[in-house]
Amino acid sequence: MAYSSTKSGMSAQTKQALHNFKMETAREVGVSLNDGYNGELTSKQAGSIGGQMVKKLIQQAENNLK
Repeated sequence: MAYSSTKSGMSAQTKQALHNFKMETAREVGVSLNDGYNGELTSKQAGSIGGQMVKKLIQQAENNLK
């Protein structure tokens, strides 16, 4: 199956999956994200989303190694 690639090198499906993962994680940590610009977020809020995403990815990788 051929995937179209964007400037970033990610397929549209990959970008959508990453967006969904980010939005799901933001809800889990109690941060309200909008589609598009979120410049009103504090560094702490943005960091909590990114940190939780990393934790979840590490947990998934560890589970795949078992």
